[in-house]
Amino acid sequence: MRFPRPWRLLLAPAALLALAPGALASAFGGPTELPSPTQGLNLLLVGVDTRAGVTAEEKERFRLGGEDCDCTDVIMLVHVSAANDRVSVVSLPRDSLAELPGPHTDRRTGAVHDSHLAKINAAHAEGGSALAVETVEAATGLTVHRYLEVDFRRFMDSVDRVDGGVPICTQKPLKDPATGLDLAVGTRWVGGGEGLQYVRSRKADGEMDFGRIRKQQKFLVNMLDRVRSGGILKDPSRLRSLATTLRGADPAERGVSVAELLTLATRLKAVGPSRTEFATVPVRGFNPVIDGVGSTVGWDEEGAAEVFARLRADRPLPSGDTIAPSEVSVADYAPARGSSLICP
Repeated sequence: MRFPRPWRLLLAPAALLALAPGALASAFGGPTELPSPTQGLNLLLVGVDTRAGVTAEEKERFRLGGEDCDCTDVIMLVHVSAANDRVSVVSLPRDSLAELPGPHTDRRTGAVHDSHLAKINAAHAEGGSALAVETVEAATGLTVHRYLEVDFRRFMDSVDRVDGGVPICTQKPLKDPATGLDLAVGTRWVGGGEGLQYVRSRKADGEMDFGRIRKQQKFLVNMLDRVRSGGILKDPSRLRSLATTLRGADPAERGVSVAELLTLATRLKAVGPSRTEFATVPVRGFNPVIDGVGSTVGWDEEGAAEVFARLRADRPLPSGDTIAPSEVSVADYAPARGSSLICP
């Protein structure tokens, strides 16, 4: 497979919450001024499979057992238009075949690796946020301006900062024995633990990781809608608490700061769900098994190039009928307006 190259929410101490945004960002070692690129801002949002800080009771209750892989099982490229009037979100399947740029140092072993093929979610486990960013840039040809990493603990705590929780809804029963997800038809309001079960489930609907990606996108748009409708955007103290919880304190390559998250919220306060769009990168099918890598997802190179060209040009995503169907029907490229994903 050839790859397009770039042409080439834990709570903060009260003392930190009292700091001015710039001082707060400095306390986290992050930047204080969100960039305003002429062709729009690209934020790489990843969900990392790590259970640090999760209690034994939570692991049992929400089926969070297993070993941390420290890999990125959620990868979303978020493009904010230069005019701050549109947000495009493109998910990259965690099993996408990618070339990890080299040379780089494997943080697990200290070994230095040349570039090599791997699943895209392995970049973080092997080289941390820096390699994750570099790998996504190499695969998409886009510059990643800022990076936000959320683990299990921060996800649960961030959702729990939203009063009343977040709605999840389904038109058919969803039951996943691996995560414990058990949803009847209709809408249910959930806190962080149940929300995590939902976004982790991939055995509930027969749509594999592609169905899980759609759940992740649906949950994100409904949580953002709750932040808007629940008054958090109009309450500086609550908004800062949420941003601090979501960001955490870990250093990261091009990591977005709390101050920048607050700036981004201000820029996008008038952007409702109808001005957002969600898609998964066009997928051709599954690649032949590769020794040492396993079964991987192969992108539709022509379709993916068109999607990323639109983002580079700061334009809306191409419509579904312009991209060839996938060999895997559940992976067909089909952009959706955020307003169509809002639960009733």
